[in-house]
Amino acid sequence: MLAIYLIITLTALISITAFNRRHIFDKLRFNAYAIKHEKQTWKFFTYAFLHADWVHLLINMFVLYSFGNVVMAYLIYFFGFKGIMYFILLYVGGIIFSVLYDYGRNKDNAYYSAVGASGAVSAVVFASIIIHPAGSIFLFFIPIPIPSIVFGILYLVYSAYMGRRNRDNTGHNAHFWGAVFGLIFIIVIRPEIIVEFLEKTGLK
Repeated sequence: MLAIYLIITLTALISITAFNRRHIFDKLRFNAYAIKHEKQTWKFFTYAFLHADWVHLLINMFVLYSFGNVVMAYLIYFFGFKGIMYFILLYVGGIIFSVLYDYGRNKDNAYYSAVGASGAVSAVVFASIIIHPAGSIFLFFIPIPIPSIVFGILYLVYSAYMGRRNRDNTGHNAHFWGAVFGLIFIIVIRPEIIVEFLEKTGLK
């Protein structure tokens, strides 16, 4: 699980460093306008290592640690050492893929910016859901476990709805597309998981 610890450590170091150093924050944050008009393409990637505050950082890293271990164990079981590389591709792919939609919408909007690993973390969470759909997810404000598959459906619907409304500062579109990427990635590298998913959920 070393790869997960390295991601968490790197993210924490960069985020904490940028908390009080605005020039670093501005240099690394996602800004579609700067990517298109100023060719700052690194912002497709570096934004995921920044966070708005301690709460934002801690929640994302806690969720990554919790669900990442499930995904990593699965990938290593089926692919050996290559599984570690697949996990890194899942995470990095989630970082980039999750903001492509917002890039298309905001490439001429100089005021739109985003930070945080939520898109990549969503990819990991939804990879874990298709791997282990019979599991349960606990949310801080709900005292009972929620079946993973139910949570997944509600999360996608909620993210799509809130992304359309676009009335708060949360990256709902990144959450949605990160989740979609996580599902597609696992299916592409191991198509047999579709049959396993149907069997585990009683749909077959």
